[in-house]
Amino acid sequence: MGIEPYESALDDVPGAHPYPRSSRYAGIGIGVHVLPDGTEVRYAKRRLLPSLAEADDEVVPHVVGSGERVDQLGQRYFGEPGQWWRIADANPVLEPRELTAEPGVEIAVPLPGGFGGGLGGPGVGRG
Repeated sequence: MGIEPYESALDDVPGAHPYPRSSRYAGIGIGVHVLPDGTEVRYAKRRLLPSLAEADDEVVPHVVGSGERVDQLGQRYFGEPGQWWRIADANPVLEPRELTAEPGVEIAVPLPGGFGGGLGGPGVGRG
């Protein structure tokens, strides 16, 4: 028996860790910037992704339907609407709504655990 239920329970405990394990920022280091007056400002470090060209084996195509939204795609492919960011990461978009703005366009949907290592965390750099 693993510790999965215990780890999942921590997602609901404020302050248990900076980001839930389902967040794109899970596993990202936290940096500290010290202002001239000594005040510490905490921030999430950069989150790097693999290049889109390197991810071809880790994605499947999806043709956008009329009226489709990114949260619906997150639910359909990952079982949680908030996982839309996985799809955004695997496509050359700056704004998530660009993914579903035009019906008939083919977008990439990462396979579970694919493109960028699954849940949040650093990749090898998008270049």
